[in-house]
Amino acid sequence: MGIYTLTTMGAATELLDLPFGVPLAEWDDPRMVQVPRGISRHVVRFIRANNQIFAIKEATDRYVLREHTLLQDLADRSVPAVDGFGTVLGRRTDDGEELDGLLITRHLPFSLPYRSLFSGRSLPDLRVRLLDSLAQLFVRLHLAGFYWGDCSLSNTLFRRDAGALAAYLVDAETGELHPQLSDGQRTHDITIATENIAGELFDVQAGGGTPDDLDPIETAMALRPRYELLWAELTRDEVIGRDERYRIDQRVKRLNAMGFDVAELAISSVDGGRKLRFSTHVVEPGHHQRALFRLTGLQVQENQARHLLSDLARFRATWTEGTGVDIPEALAARRWLDEKFYSTLAMVPHELRQKLPDAELYHEINEHRWFLSEAQGYDVGRETAVATYVDSVLSYLPDAKVEILTGGPPTEEFDVISDFA
Repeated sequence: MGIYTLTTMGAATELLDLPFGVPLAEWDDPRMVQVPRGISRHVVRFIRANNQIFAIKEATDRYVLREHTLLQDLADRSVPAVDGFGTVLGRRTDDGEELDGLLITRHLPFSLPYRSLFSGRSLPDLRVRLLDSLAQLFVRLHLAGFYWGDCSLSNTLFRRDAGALAAYLVDAETGELHPQLSDGQRTHDITIATENIAGELFDVQAGGGTPDDLDPIETAMALRPRYELLWAELTRDEVIGRDERYRIDQRVKRLNAMGFDVAELAISSVDGGRKLRFSTHVVEPGHHQRALFRLTGLQVQENQARHLLSDLARFRATWTEGTGVDIPEALAARRWLDEKFYSTLAMVPHELRQKLPDAELYHEINEHRWFLSEAQGYDVGRETAVATYVDSVLSYLPDAKVEILTGGPPTEEFDVISDFA
């Protein structure tokens, strides 16, 4: 079994008998699974253990420890990234030969690499959703002081989020964490991303995987204006007249609608006291996620939370109208959770429930009901909507929690590049 030091963020007894004394490329373990992923500079393998999927990447001890620390720092800042679970350092074979270290991360459930987005059940306006999710990820990283350094679609995973996409950082090995990023660092990060994304989309296009109307260069170039618009909305100073204080409330509401909470407002007088300058300090994103969790205990993604809160608001309004009594939000949330959310999901056959996260499944059923009702000219009702959605859509979807491949290479890799001390 060789010599090694395994450090994990939780109990990992099923990992103890993995062949850590063997180069990762030579592993032959029955727990290994093949999971769709992007191109990597390193050898990466996936292991099913403790009812979870773990990704194991081989690199020098120095880089393994550095990346694991960065992933932990990003988690502390609530930045969307894979969960750094542990490291294996000081590896040696039974013959005493030194081996590179291993970084262990949890595979992100219900996530897809970018190539799968183009080959599977596509979203409408996929180009727009892809760019929006990347712009939001970059803004969140940069607000946290994280310079990515080598962003690419291969270093990103995507989750469906109530008709949108949510992007997650997968590879942090080139990243740097600073108290605050300069404009030059932010600009350079987006420039690198633009170049890499264009190249990757050309590769997908060459394989016939992209829509005919998707231009790789035009798509990649559209990332910067989206990023700059969002960054400016979150960080810019604004000067208003003293009689325009309502614009401060409008700004805060816009930020909340975008999913960001405001930690503090800095207001100062300018122009001899005739005007006010104000700036916002944005706290971690997740405005709708936190609101939904407070009311229901559900932990979902931001766009899913936005849709669920809207559904809850309609439920409460209908109840209030029917009784003539202003129903407290907390009481409405409890009834909505039982009578709408969980009861709808209970109509779905148990063996199909793992195909989508609960919040995404509920959202899709509601969307399906709306389209059916629009076509029929009347509300078809929940039971009909669930039944037709299950028969015509859900039954044909793969198990999205983790898509296990049955053939081909275990990962898609470049030639292994050695790390430099």
